[in-house]
Amino acid sequence: MTRIRISLWLASLALAACSETMTTPDPPAPPTLDAQLRQAIGPWGVVPIGAMPAQNPAQVQLGQALFFDKILSGNRDIACATCHQAQASLGDGLSLPIGTGGSGFASSRTLGPGRRFISRNAPSLLNAGLGLYQLFWDARLSRAGFETFAVDSGIVLPGMPNILAAQAMLPVLNRREMRGEPGDKDGLGNPNELAQFSDQATTEVWAAIMVRLSAISEYVTMFDAAFPGRGTSPPRFEDAARALAAFQMQAFTKTGSPFDRYLDRDDFAMTTEQKRGGLLFFGKARCSFCHNGPFLGGQSFANDGAPQIGPGGSKAAPLDLGKGELQSFESYQFAFRVAPLRNIELTAPYMHSGAYATLEAVVGHYNDVPLALRTFDPSKLAPAVRALYHGDAATISAVLATLDGRLTTPLNLTTAEMSDLVAFLKSLTDPAARNLISVVPARVPSGLPIQE
Repeated sequence: MTRIRISLWLASLALAACSETMTTPDPPAPPTLDAQLRQAIGPWGVVPIGAMPAQNPAQVQLGQALFFDKILSGNRDIACATCHQAQASLGDGLSLPIGTGGSGFASSRTLGPGRRFISRNAPSLLNAGLGLYQLFWDARLSRAGFETFAVDSGIVLPGMPNILAAQAMLPVLNRREMRGEPGDKDGLGNPNELAQFSDQATTEVWAAIMVRLSAISEYVTMFDAAFPGRGTSPPRFEDAARALAAFQMQAFTKTGSPFDRYLDRDDFAMTTEQKRGGLLFFGKARCSFCHNGPFLGGQSFANDGAPQIGPGGSKAAPLDLGKGELQSFESYQFAFRVAPLRNIELTAPYMHSGAYATLEAVVGHYNDVPLALRTFDPSKLAPAVRALYHGDAATISAVLATLDGRLTTPLNLTTAEMSDLVAFLKSLTDPAARNLISVVPARVPSGLPIQE
């Protein structure tokens, strides 16, 4: 028995020695930040955006002239570029735009006598030609099929090659935006012939604009070059709209952001802070529930609890029901188009009402939407629009009653997390979008002043 015990003891010593020389396997390494972020992005349909096809150069040249020429407005006092300025990343820097009859430029622009603000913030035109199928804050212009567009105003649009060309047909019809009011005169005292038509006489307004353009030989030459297959037929406003779209698609498409490069597998394109913010965007912060797809939004609408500011819509003024203003969409009270987020850093102020001047304020809003709406501080608005804030209890209750269900629960983001989220949003900026002054022509064929 003694020998057996000794043998067992020696065996146990040998096993102990062996166990001391064996190494314990290392635990698996946690996934890298890049691996986590790429996995988080995966389910949301976010893919690199392909290059914009080159546009017809003659159409681009014509569209550029038309975009900056005030001759398209009834009073010859406002151009497309007045509310979509190259120096303001193709917005105007105002909470609410100032249309015809106003004076000044950019954020210094003021209302003219007897005029009102336009009801909704002027969205930037950056990347507006990237295949989105609905435009305007209430998404009233939408694509059904490839060449059919539906507008809830009763306006019948001709067949157009893309939604941006269809959109270009509309601002010239709007009295506050460009057309003017009956009895208006331009700066030289000439009667505004575009304003005399009824609001239903859309084809007559478009034709009257073409009479103006056809009286300028330089425009006649440009239309002939841009649309040579027209033969002896006179140019139509549809041609002008196509040229405007071609210019915007050529000049305003900016998709070279750090995030775009990251989607193209460049792990070094974004900072660590931006990547942490991306994880929040596609995870805890739930931003991607609405802001998804190639453009991070633009394809849906929701009631995001934005403060009500402005003269209101047509059905519940001074409140703006958004999509709920449109026939057959009355149940979508206070719902607005979810904005695409590419280059969002450059396009303040934000929301349909221009309520927030910074991305930090927007993130704060979404961190607790009900609280943000109830505690909104109108003193941070420009003085000219403060009186147009509607913060009474009844309005706030009405907005919250139909608040998108995804926004009813606070996110409880920390200060550091909100900072990371803002950093991610800034990764969506193409550096080439920061300075667009090169697209401004030295002159326009009408001879009217540019951006004054």
